[in-house]
Amino acid sequence: MGKLYFYYSAMNAGKTTTLLQASYNYKERGMDTLLFAPEVDKRSGKQGISSRIGLHSEATLFNNSFDFFSFVKQTKELKNDEKEKYNLRCVLVDEAHFLTKTQVAQLVCICKELSLAALCYGLRSDFLGESFEGSKYLLIYADEMIEIKTICHCGSKATMTMRIDADSGKPSRLGEQVEIGGNDRYTSVCMVHYMEVGTIQEYAKSVK
Repeated sequence: MGKLYFYYSAMNAGKTTTLLQASYNYKERGMDTLLFAPEVDKRSGKQGISSRIGLHSEATLFNNSFDFFSFVKQTKELKNDEKEKYNLRCVLVDEAHFLTKTQVAQLVCICKELSLAALCYGLRSDFLGESFEGSKYLLIYADEMIEIKTICHCGSKATMTMRIDADSGKPSRLGEQVEIGGNDRYTSVCMVHYMEVGTIQEYAKSVK
C-alpha cells in the first residue's frame, strides 16, 4: 500500500529540485513516475516543472477541477496495455499548496487503492501566515511530513514566506493570496524578521 508524503517549506528552499531528483531516482531503478504542476503558474510560458538550478521535466498541468484519481488510474491501465514493462510506482505534485481538499483526498485514494506513492511538495503557509487549502489538508491527511529547510538572510532557519513590494522593495502585506513570483517577489525569513511586517503582533493583540 502506498503512502502520501508532504514535503513542505518556505519559499526558495529547493522543493522543485528535490522533486525532480526523486523522480530521477525512481526512473533510474526502472520505476515510472507521473509528474503534475499547477496550471496557475505560467511564468515564462511554463509547461512543465523547472527548478531554479536549471533542471526541467515535462508534467501534466492541473487546475481546481482536475481529477487526479481518474487520470492516474486511466493512465496506468492504458500504459499497461500499450507498454509491457510500464511500471508506475509514484506520482509527484509540484506546488501542492494549490491543491483543493478534494484533490488531496484523491491522492489519498491513489495511495491506498492503487498502491502508489504520492510525493507532494509545497508551501506550509502564505505571505500572511495563513494556510493554503492544499497545505492544510496535506498536513491532516499525509502519512508522512518532511520539512525541507532553508535559511533566512540572518543565517537562522527560515520558516515564513515574506512578499516583497515590486516598487519599493520592502515587505508587503497587500494583495491576493495567490500572486505568482520568484525571488523578486518573495523571500524566506525566520520568525524574528517576519514579525517586522507586523502580522503576528496584530493578531496577538486582536485575541487579547
